[in-house]
Amino acid sequence: MIDSNETKRFLSQIYNKISKELFGAGTTLLKVSMEQNIITLQAKHPRASRSAALEGEVPSLKQEVDFHLSLLFKKKLKEELKEQTNWNIEAILRDYDSYTQVAFTNIVLYKK
Repeated sequence: MIDSNETKRFLSQIYNKISKELFGAGTTLLKVSMEQNIITLQAKHPRASRSAALEGEVPSLKQEVDFHLSLLFKKKLKEELKEQTNWNIEAILRDYDSYTQVAFTNIVLYKK
């Protein structure tokens, strides 16, 4: 894998595209780092008003919705990467903290 600005820009565009599709907005901060066979995307998402409303009224539903949206995000990201790259993806891991609106997404590639 080449640690290039072009690759980082490409990943940022895909990440924000999916974020806009699922959440209605891109990120307010996105950092991309690459080390050996792992790509990490650190994102800060804007708080959606509907999320804040759910969190106040039905916190368990908000948590469940966040979980399923995260699964859908990983699925869409993997589909986009398979369609647009020749990367051999082993796994996509994502953790999202609804309180801070911070998400970490790791793309793990098979080692050659």
